[in-house]
Amino acid sequence: MVSPTQNPSSTSGGLSLMDTLLGLLRVRVCKGINLAVRDISSSDPYVVIKMGKQKLKTRVMKKNVNPEWNEDLTLSVADPNLPIKLIVYDKDTFSLDDKMGDADFDIKPFLEAVKMHLTDLPSGTTITRVTPCRQNCLAEESCVKWVNGKVVQDICLRLRNVECGEVEIKLQWIDLPGSKGI
Repeated sequence: MVSPTQNPSSTSGGLSLMDTLLGLLRVRVCKGINLAVRDISSSDPYVVIKMGKQKLKTRVMKKNVNPEWNEDLTLSVADPNLPIKLIVYDKDTFSLDDKMGDADFDIKPFLEAVKMHLTDLPSGTTITRVTPCRQNCLAEESCVKWVNGKVVQDICLRLRNVECGEVEIKLQWIDLPGSKGI
């Protein structure tokens, strides 16, 4: 039972979730490209996004190695230094789901653009560019842009630990009233 003086949303350290939360990161899982075949002639892929203790997943796309999910998954961001991991699985009915590759992506360049608190830029303006390198899973250069009053980033991730496959995602920041903010 909560006493009248105790905040029910408090964590053990006395801070509420809103005191530690920076905001929300909307990850739109757009599509998979040339994903690996894990069944006889196709796969039944779905995507899992992990950040810290959070784990979200898309719906399963039956018999499709080029699926279009166009599905939004929203993560609560308290620590921008936590890596975000994307894992693609093949849904199996009678056995464990098969892994179809994974990729990590860093949101620090994206959050740096959000911190600029830009306004009144022409839609489509490029704020910064992130180039592919050995430390990231980018398949091609990724631009952080100002689009319709929001900071967005389109990312094409090359999957690791698999023979082929890429996943396209789009990031968008959501400020939360009452949160710590960036």
